[in-house]
Amino acid sequence: MSTTDRIYSTLMNRNPEREAAMPAEARKHLPANGLRIISANALQSSGDQMVNAATVLPWLFATLGVPAALTGLLVPIRESGSMLPQAFLTPLVLRARYRKWVYITGAVIQAVSVGSMALIAALAEGLAAGVGILIALTIFSLGRCLTSIASKDVQGRTVPKGERGQINGLATTAAGIVAITLGLGIRFFGGAELSSSQLAWLLAAGAALWVGVALVYASIREPRPEPTDSPKDPPEQERDNTLSDMFLLLREDRPFRHFVIARSLLLVSSLSPPFVVTLSIQYGADSLAGLGGFIIASGLAALIGGRIFGPMADRSSKRLMTLGAGVASSVVILVVAVAAIPDFLQDGVVANLVFIIVYLALTLMHTGVRVGRKTYLVDMAEGDQRTTYVAVSNTVLGIVLLVVGGISSLLAMLHIFAALLFLAGTGLIGVVVSSRLPEVSASSSPR
Repeated sequence: MSTTDRIYSTLMNRNPEREAAMPAEARKHLPANGLRIISANALQSSGDQMVNAATVLPWLFATLGVPAALTGLLVPIRESGSMLPQAFLTPLVLRARYRKWVYITGAVIQAVSVGSMALIAALAEGLAAGVGILIALTIFSLGRCLTSIASKDVQGRTVPKGERGQINGLATTAAGIVAITLGLGIRFFGGAELSSSQLAWLLAAGAALWVGVALVYASIREPRPEPTDSPKDPPEQERDNTLSDMFLLLREDRPFRHFVIARSLLLVSSLSPPFVVTLSIQYGADSLAGLGGFIIASGLAALIGGRIFGPMADRSSKRLMTLGAGVASSVVILVVAVAAIPDFLQDGVVANLVFIIVYLALTLMHTGVRVGRKTYLVDMAEGDQRTTYVAVSNTVLGIVLLVVGGISSLLAMLHIFAALLFLAGTGLIGVVVSSRLPEVSASSSPR
């Protein structure tokens, strides 16, 4: 057994039966490809921590004196911008014989975009800096579109069922270590305030990480596409993934439509944490120290969840999604009930601790939901069908994010409790819908 085999076997709970069913070329390079995918995903996830639209970029905007109205555009552009175009970019991806080059292109675009943000942070300020960074973030999101579409297809070609969830989990764990380190650095070494030059260097480090992502991914030995990688139904192959084709797929493919509906309802763990941060500030938490604590909590959630949820996703990704959304909804309802008790959280230290624990729980559950739905989508489809599924589901979710995010923001103008309860209610409906999804995981689906 080679060193690569030993390392891969140490990190992974391998599935010999599924590996034996792989094409010979893919099976030969499985350990090396698996480690490279883990490394690339870990580097990308670490870069995401340094360009976090919910933490780092808002701090940068505040430091540069960017108008507050532009700060509210960061998360929508980052999330929806990376999802909405996917159905329309899929025809270009499907023309690529080897999908790893699509991923590499996306990684390079992200590296250039983040490098541009670093330059803007070092040289500009005010409105001009804010507009420039938003434009760079938009281009960054387009690059993320390409990596999102291609990554699942490359993983499906190179890694068997039963091991994909573990790979996602290991990458999440690595990102958690980076987040904890970043949070501790901000908390203890950032001083009273972080300068724009310090944040510019942080962004430059993020750009370097995406260069590393592209280099690592270039070394993946993607197998020659099998004939089964093409859609079996000729009319399906001729589709151009226009809006009408997207809705036709949702109408005709019932299992896929069921998954998209369930995924659209499981947003409680992703959209509620910013409201928890806002609540903590309202209850007297120190903003800079609190934000450092929230980043550390996010890192702990990724560190713990990455190792726990990867194997769980391989056993039943459906149950993992359902459990994560159910717990997150319950936590949101509980924190609203506690915060509504008069004088219960008057002590700023106690309030900060409570909200950081809640934030930890929510981000932990979000890690589970994310790993579960990624693994479910990879396992439910084969070949180019997987690429189309990823693109269409992400495009739909981009639209849903804008709608649900808009509704929750309007409700937050009335009271943050209203927004949180709305998200919790949506999550509970999602629990019911996702529990009815068919099983597709290796330990549950027919072999």
